[in-house]
Amino acid sequence: MVANAYYIHPIVSTIARHFGISDAMIGIVPSLNQIFLALGVFFLLPLGDRFSNRSLVILFSIGQFLMLLMMAISEAFWMFVAASTVMGFFTIAPYLLPAYVSKRTPSSKLGHSTAILTVGVMFGVLVARAGAGVISEYLGWRWVYFLAAGFMAAVSVLLFFIMEGRDKSLSKTPGQSYFALLGSIFPTVKAHPEVLLSGAIQGLGFGTFLAIWMGIGLHLTSPEMGYGTDVVGYLAVLTLINFLMTPIIGRWADRTGARRARFLLSCIYVVGVFLFCFVGHSLWLLLIPICLTNMVGPTIDVTNRMTFLSQAPEVRTRLMTVYIVCMFIGGGVASWAGTIAYDLGGWLGSSLQSFATAVILFALCWIGYRWKGR
Repeated sequence: MVANAYYIHPIVSTIARHFGISDAMIGIVPSLNQIFLALGVFFLLPLGDRFSNRSLVILFSIGQFLMLLMMAISEAFWMFVAASTVMGFFTIAPYLLPAYVSKRTPSSKLGHSTAILTVGVMFGVLVARAGAGVISEYLGWRWVYFLAAGFMAAVSVLLFFIMEGRDKSLSKTPGQSYFALLGSIFPTVKAHPEVLLSGAIQGLGFGTFLAIWMGIGLHLTSPEMGYGTDVVGYLAVLTLINFLMTPIIGRWADRTGARRARFLLSCIYVVGVFLFCFVGHSLWLLLIPICLTNMVGPTIDVTNRMTFLSQAPEVRTRLMTVYIVCMFIGGGVASWAGTIAYDLGGWLGSSLQSFATAVILFALCWIGYRWKGR
């Protein structure tokens, strides 16, 4: 489910050339996908506090399947953009799962279980970025989306057997209407304002991640560097470091405290992003900041979620709604800003734009630590 939004990263230049558009304009595809995902999260994710997560996840996965199929057969750029945008609206299923799991996990293991979910997200991103680059290089970009549609068809069937039904004993407001549930987000945020800070931090982190990888996809396949989309995909395999490190750092965050751990990780993150400004000329030197940011970036997400997933079970889905909306608004804005920065200033422009967002992220992590402490 997660992979569907990231197939475009290594093949962004290939799709731009196919439809005859500029580097700046191709950024509208991931941008609208992320922004409409934020809208889908806001309008649909609160239903997780009222209806069965199992039913919602299956329904939205079927919606993803249909939109991926449309992307694969698109003959016009507007049709490709429209399908990607609507797919974003349906891509909320993975973000129902943290609240689903937190209701079935003791608080003492929340950091570790959240880290396991984060590894699942990273696996989806790895499959998308590594697989799409190789498949596009040898079979063409349309096959990326045909195969993705096939995966989603299989997932939609398997979910019937994987997920448990709703435990009605966990619901505190079974009779609440949809509009009352939607409106209840605002007093919930007022009672738990820190979720806005955590969401802003994650929006900046996710936006930085998207801008970096859009820049890498455009830069390495440019005439200056001359690599194929498969090389961009091979770089994505470095995400494997996360499978080992994120659960370990998640346990460390349980002992250290979410806010302190987040601040310390942000120090490493901003240094890693800064290094991108100096290594664009060398594929091998790029490995250094990629490894640094891949190692700590996902765990900043883990620590962000820890700050609100320890709240009462009946409000967690709504808090997750606010968090994910902030995350994808940040991702949508930054992904388009990243392609515009690359179009205007090349690799250096893209790197400086990412560094600016990383500095703001660092400042907010410091504020969160000073505000709430451990």
